[in-house]
Amino acid sequence: MNKKIIITIDGFSSCGKSTLARQLASKLSYVFIDSGAMYRAITLYFLRNHVDWKNKKEVRSALENINLEFVLNPQTGKSDMHLNDENVEALIRDMLVSENVSDVSTDAEVRNFAVTQQRKIGEKKGIVMDGRDIGSTVFPDAELKIFMTADIAIRVERRFKELFEKNPSITIEEVTNNLAMRDYIDSSREVSPLRKAEDAFVLDNTNLTMEEQLKIALKWAKEKLP
Repeated sequence: MNKKIIITIDGFSSCGKSTLARQLASKLSYVFIDSGAMYRAITLYFLRNHVDWKNKKEVRSALENINLEFVLNPQTGKSDMHLNDENVEALIRDMLVSENVSDVSTDAEVRNFAVTQQRKIGEKKGIVMDGRDIGSTVFPDAELKIFMTADIAIRVERRFKELFEKNPSITIEEVTNNLAMRDYIDSSREVSPLRKAEDAFVLDNTNLTMEEQLKIALKWAKEKLP
C-alpha cells in the first residue's frame, strides 16, 4: 500500500504558497513541484520566440517544442525549472514574465499541456504541489488540500521585497498593479479559475510567521497520513 499522499496548496499570488510547499515537502521528505514555474517557463518560451498566445495554431505548434523538467540544483538543494535543458529558474521570475504569465495560463491548450505533465509527476504520490487550480482541477482527489490567503497589503510588501533584490528600480505601484491584475485574471478566466476546493483547509497567513504556518500545515498533513 502506498503510504504517501498528495498535498495541494492553492491561493492568490504572493501568499507564500511556494515557501510553505518547499518547507512541507522537506519535512515530509516529499517532492516539491512548483506548478507556477511551469507556466512561467512556457511564458518565457513564448516571449523569446514571439509566439502570439491568442493564436491557437501558434500556441499548439510552440508547445510541441517545449520540454519542462525539474532538476535538482546541488548548490541550493532545490529543484530548478529547466526549459529545453536550460536552467531558467532565475529568468522566469523576471517582471516581464510576471506581467504575462496569468494571460498565457488562461489558454486551454497551455493548461492542458501543463496539467498532463503535473498529473504524470503525481502518479507515485509523495508530492507537494502549489498553484492556482491544483486541488480543484489537477488533483481533485488529493488527500490534503490547502487554500492560502493573506491581506493584499502584506502580499504587495512580500512581492516588492522579492523583486527589489533583483530590480532596485521596481516601484510599489508596479507591484500593486501587477498583483491586482493577476488576481483578476486568475479568478475570472474560463479555464480552471482560481477557487477554493470544497474540502480545502483555509490558511490565512496575514499574521503568521513561516514557522507558525508550517506547524499548522504539518498537523493537517499528519492527520491525513495513513
